[in-house]
Amino acid sequence: MEYLDYGFFVPLIALVLVFLWAAIKILREYERAVVFTLGRFTGVKGPGLILLIPFVQQIVRTDLRTVVLDVPTQDVISKDNVSVKVNAVVYFRVVDPESAIIQVENFIDATSELAQTTLRSVLGKHELDEMLSERDKLNEDLQEILDKQTDAWGIKVANVEIKHVDIDESMVRAIARQAEAERERRAKVINAEGEHQAAARLRDAALVLAEAPEAMQLRYLSTLNVLANEQNSSTIVFPFPIEFGDLFKITRSK
Repeated sequence: MEYLDYGFFVPLIALVLVFLWAAIKILREYERAVVFTLGRFTGVKGPGLILLIPFVQQIVRTDLRTVVLDVPTQDVISKDNVSVKVNAVVYFRVVDPESAIIQVENFIDATSELAQTTLRSVLGKHELDEMLSERDKLNEDLQEILDKQTDAWGIKVANVEIKHVDIDESMVRAIARQAEAERERRAKVINAEGEHQAAARLRDAALVLAEAPEAMQLRYLSTLNVLANEQNSSTIVFPFPIEFGDLFKITRSK
């Protein structure tokens, strides 16, 4: 009798455990369950404890946390026909679990492939200088395009960052020569602007001195004072205009 009772309860307990295992699911805070009843979508559940009809309902777990996707290095031909190697990183997350599971087979692989083709397409429309100097703008363009195309998959692309733009060694030397030539050009322009401003100031000073001979006299005297205070034994012959002597006479007579 005891043997019969023991043999009866063991299968029953096992059946109850299997039933509970199939009926009770626990989802973490960042997880959602896409529920299918006899193969048809019937809703999204979670987080926490959820109950299912065993063997009738199945779930697919979906992680809502941000995914950091490393885009492999891509060979890109820029608009000015320069070959570069570019890689990037994409930050995205699932905002609609239903679409992420039903609309695409594997949303991570699909997003990765789309990011690679978009990276080549967008950067190929820009010149090398823009890739190097306008990276923030390119990041925004890539993010906007990817976000629009993945919207049907229930995915939100939060950010795209271009990590590296690698170019040939010969191109690096060419860019260095170009930068050096640009610095020299700017230096010459600045020097020319300084000479122009100095010439304009000298012209203004000459006009003022021409209008007031007394100012010219004071300038001569000031120069003589500076030369007299210098610590040297050199003899300096300083021309003194005759008209200044007449000016002294006029001043004394007054």
